[in-house]
Amino acid sequence: MNIKTNLTKTLCIAASVLLLTTMDAHAKRFKVAVGDAGGSAQHELGKKFAEELKRLSGGKHRAKLFLNGQLGSEQDTVNDAALGTLDMSLLAINNITPFSPTVGLFTLPYVILSLDDAVKLTQGPVGQELVENTIRDAKVRIIGWTYTGFRVLTNSKKPVRTVADLEGLVIRVPKNEIMLDTYKSWGINASPMAWSETFTALQQKVVDGQDNPYLTVHSMKFYEVQKYITNIRYIFSIEPLIVSEEIFQGLDEETRQVLIEAGKLATMHSAEHLRKSEAAIREDLIARGMEIMDPADGEKEFIERATQAVWPKFYDSIGGKEKLDRVLEMLGRS
Repeated sequence: MNIKTNLTKTLCIAASVLLLTTMDAHAKRFKVAVGDAGGSAQHELGKKFAEELKRLSGGKHRAKLFLNGQLGSEQDTVNDAALGTLDMSLLAINNITPFSPTVGLFTLPYVILSLDDAVKLTQGPVGQELVENTIRDAKVRIIGWTYTGFRVLTNSKKPVRTVADLEGLVIRVPKNEIMLDTYKSWGINASPMAWSETFTALQQKVVDGQDNPYLTVHSMKFYEVQKYITNIRYIFSIEPLIVSEEIFQGLDEETRQVLIEAGKLATMHSAEHLRKSEAAIREDLIARGMEIMDPADGEKEFIERATQAVWPKFYDSIGGKEKLDRVLEMLGRS
């Protein structure tokens, strides 16, 4: 009787181990590269995505975030995801543009003028078209959108209220043609520089300033090396969560849908996070000694120079002037 009981127990344990091994074989542990530091909008979306992924999969799938560029520069992570050697990345959309030029639509200066504009475009047919183009061109799929806010200008040397005030400043800008040409339209040659090098360059006075949203300025502690903020608001920063298309297609249908749904929920959370947190972060930057100012003429000169010089140059790469016209019409502008 004891032998029979022991044998039964042994068989049950073996079956349980086999079941757990089989289940674990289908479980995924996704590595997510994150360009920004802890406390950033990217980090907030990444945390929510990981939480929803775990919940929606009943704990089967998990995501681990690697913050502050631990897995390489943002553009490098696009390459790695395209090759299938990296699962996911959270990065600024301007770092996808070199691989899929039509997403440059979202980095044209003064196209997106509010969070509502950003949500409307990313969650509608325009956003879906860019998702499909990015799969085709870059072999990565956008499954979530981080809404980080307007890229404001910071610098360590002087207050900037007019285009003329930019003279003499060395400004770091991502390696993105649209953004570089925007600064050229304002009369200065910005310095293209990788994101991972930016804080050190500001600290060592290699460059005088940079532009990024309030949430990023705060999370990266730029208040330690910058004094002045100008609300130029020329680009609303959108930072997608991408997944390797090769890896995505290798998943079962249920897991694909879980990833997409987790991305949608994280996107909604990102918009709410920006609404709730930006004003408090701005006040904290002031408390830490930063001076914030608006352009003297309501940004009119910045807008006119940038839209007149930059928009026409990039009509072809974004899909034609007609596409931009349709987008502006969707947003209620001519």
